[in-house]
Amino acid sequence: MFKSFLHSLGFHERRNVLLSPLAGKVIPLSEVNDPTFASGSLGEGVAIEPTGNKVVAPSDGKVKAVFPTGHAVALHTNEGLDVLIHIGLDTYKLDGRHFKVRAAEGDSVKKGDVLIEFDRDAIRSEGYDITAPILICNSVEFSSIKGNVGDTVPELGKLLTARER
Repeated sequence: MFKSFLHSLGFHERRNVLLSPLAGKVIPLSEVNDPTFASGSLGEGVAIEPTGNKVVAPSDGKVKAVFPTGHAVALHTNEGLDVLIHIGLDTYKLDGRHFKVRAAEGDSVKKGDVLIEFDRDAIRSEGYDITAPILICNSVEFSSIKGNVGDTVPELGKLLTARER
């Protein structure tokens, strides 16, 4: 009852929905075969077992960093989420092979813009796990982050919800 009263006065919990930058099956971060990601020490989030070959901007925002090897990109969305998208585990060791970066640090991007293209099969054939952790690096600013674990999401399908404090 109190919540509905506050809502009627214009006070309500804000939720930020992050759309998926990749198509694939959503798994819990804790199941990622890398202790740094699985522990959540870099931020809360989920991981995707990708079925496609590209990473798109999940929201309008700004590119904060693109790793020189092309395996990861960091964005600040217009909704206030600091998002790290990391393609595969230990894929920095490929030194850029199988990755084509389509965005640069400082770029303003629109939802759906292609950021990175990658050859999923070639990466796997070299023995790398293609699981893609997607982290909210400023997760401490939110009261909760809940991902759609178990779902198979299309590119730009609903991936997770971050509730503001």
